[in-house]
Amino acid sequence: MKKLTALMFLALVSVSVLSGCNTMHGAGQDIEEGGEQIQESAS
Repeated sequence: MKKLTALMFLALVSVSVLSGCNTMHGAGQDIEEGGEQIQESAS
């Protein structure tokens, strides 16, 4: 039973970490696009 609990906890942590990376990557792209639009409008 302890092995199953540990495995489920490890899977939950792994999914949380991976989804966090994807979220940060998407946020970085959004910020970059916003900065490009500001540069274009300033020109």
